[in-house]
Amino acid sequence: MSFTAHTQVRFGQVDAAGIVFYPRFFEMLNAAVEDWFAQGIGVDFATLHLGRGLGAPTVHLETDFTLPCRLGEKIAITLQVERLGERSATLAFVFEVAGEARLRGRVVLVCMALAEAVSVPWPDDIRAGMAAA
Repeated sequence: MSFTAHTQVRFGQVDAAGIVFYPRFFEMLNAAVEDWFAQGIGVDFATLHLGRGLGAPTVHLETDFTLPCRLGEKIAITLQVERLGERSATLAFVFEVAGEARLRGRVVLVCMALAEAVSVPWPDDIRAGMAAA
């Protein structure tokens, strides 16, 4: 199973050459993860962070850029759980425009108790949502 979020390249995301400035891809990735939590897992970030005192920060990120994305293009960002640990999850991701891969990689998220800033096990409902993804 996988989850796909959609976005469009906006003016504020591109450089003078009209292509996405690479750090903006990481903002798009984070937005896709946030959408996945809300729509795919059933726990939005407001509830996760403010209601439950948990976060899901990125602790490892690897990316291969294959082709640029340009102003106005519509991007499909697909996330796939590769590994679900007790306290972390490894997601494979791919950004595609019209079915053509533009970048791909892996991101490791960890479940964190925000007040203590320590990793904790994924709650059962979140683990179940991730396992179904």
